Amino acid sequence: MVENADDMARVEAVLFLAKEPIPSRKLALLADVEDGARARALTRRLNERYRRVGSAFCAVEVAGGFQLRTLPEFAPWLFRLQEAPVETRLTGSAMETLAIVAYEQPILRAKIESIRGVHCGDVLRQLLEQDLIKIVGRSEELGRPFLYGTTKRFLTTFGLTRVEDLPRRDGTWSTAADVKTETEKTLADDAKKSAERLGDAANVEKENDNATP
Repeated sequence: MVENADDMARVEAVLFLAKEPIPSRKLALLADVEDGARARALTRRLNERYRRVGSAFCAVEVAGGFQLRTLPEFAPWLFRLQEAPVETRLTGSAMETLAIVAYEQPILRAKIESIRGVHCGDVLRQLLEQDLIKIVGRSEELGRPFLYGTTKRFLTTFGLTRVEDLPRRDGTWSTAADVKTETEKTLADDAKKSAERLGDAANVEKENDNATP
């Protein structure tokens, strides 16, 4: 298909104004292009152009949609602006709790505490306030306690398209020491590498051009 500069410009404009990741079908609708596959192809071309001219931007596929972001190496300058978003900072205990929720969801607070060996009420409240986890339902157990799961912001923060994209892990959580070790291997390490993945996200797989959005 012949490339249309106007189509690409519209896709870029929509991504620029969007505050959250936009699914390919919605992006196609807002940018007035044929379909989601075409929107994906134009986003890939847009990334190629950004890389070619040395732009500070890249269109990232994350949390089930596309989002225009600055490259990680520009973060030190952007954080000098008052308007710049504050990055999510997590303590070790919060990261470990988040890792358990991410891999075991939906999960009860009692189960999280039995794995970590400590009370997690304050940590869970912190993660809820940061919109990294949410209440996804209630258990059928006595008292119908809450079940916890991760949010769309969790995916965005860690540069994931879906929960299934988490690094694989073997075995089950047994002790607090297991949690700490596994967290360092998975979520904690993944958080450090997410910036690299975001920078490389311009390389959208070519087969996505024809994939059903």
